Amino acid sequence: MRFNRALVCVAGVLGVVASASAAPPSWSSSRHHRGHSEYDYARVVDVDPVVRQVRVETPRRECWDEARYVDSRPHISEPRVGGRTLLGAAIGGVIGHQFGSGRGQDAATVAGALIGAGVGYDSAAKRYPQGGREEVVQRCDVRYEHEVEERIEAYRVTYEYNGRNYTTQLPYDPGDRIRVRVAVAPAE
Repeated sequence: MRFNRALVCVAGVLGVVASASAAPPSWSSSRHHRGHSEYDYARVVDVDPVVRQVRVETPRRECWDEARYVDSRPHISEPRVGGRTLLGAAIGGVIGHQFGSGRGQDAATVAGALIGAGVGYDSAAKRYPQGGREEVVQRCDVRYEHEVEERIEAYRVTYEYNGRNYTTQLPYDPGDRIRVRVAVAPAE
């Protein structure tokens, strides 16, 4: 009995499959197949670039020569110059102290010290000449130039297919012809 039931079930399934494959298609069963697409080529009639203005900033390095004064004369803080200046002041003070008496002697001592300091400084400057000089230094800076450029953003393409003109926008120039999709669907 089990075998008969299994055989009846298999025969029933085979019958359903055979009748479904043999039945003619009806409009209701083929609705999901309504459209069918194919590809064709259309003649390009016109191509217009879509242009946008863009501000471009370009860095430029500019260099120039600049004269600069360098003071390399000896200063009192330098040991050779400072020592000679102090020694000159001491000798000048001793010599100035030899002249006059009272307040006049004090003034002569101060004047002698100042004159001696000047003589000592000049002596050091002559012995170790360096003086100020001019040297050329190259300076550089980055400056930005601003320009407005026109850039093509896209192409407005007009094409003709089956006697009718259509317009679309593409990121590239298609040339003489453009590939189009042609969809065929039944009228309702």
